[in-house]
Amino acid sequence: MKVIDVYEQYFKADCLFNTVQRNGAVVKLTATSDAGQIKYEVSTSFFPHEDDEDFRISYDAYETVTIYEAKGRRSKKREKEYLPKVREYADECAAKLGGTIDWDSPLIEARLG
Repeated sequence: MKVIDVYEQYFKADCLFNTVQRNGAVVKLTATSDAGQIKYEVSTSFFPHEDDEDFRISYDAYETVTIYEAKGRRSKKREKEYLPKVREYADECAAKLGGTIDWDSPLIEARLG
């Protein structure tokens, strides 16, 4: 199984989950390929981010949505179509967790893989 983070970026956020305040969120577009199958998922994970150096990821405030799954392989063309929709899907994930992402306040630059 091959897992590639096509896009990853950290943002300021607001979420109270399991009685812990989360002030950051990591948003990812991930491609997973295995045995001739490809799957693309968008995920959101909220984490405490108590100071500028705190990037401890907690996996209890995590939600994912599968946006494509079929026979095939990774496609750069398909990824270009999905990238503009990442925020929409990430907001859906955030809403399920009761949180919001501050898209105007990135904590780091986007990483593309």
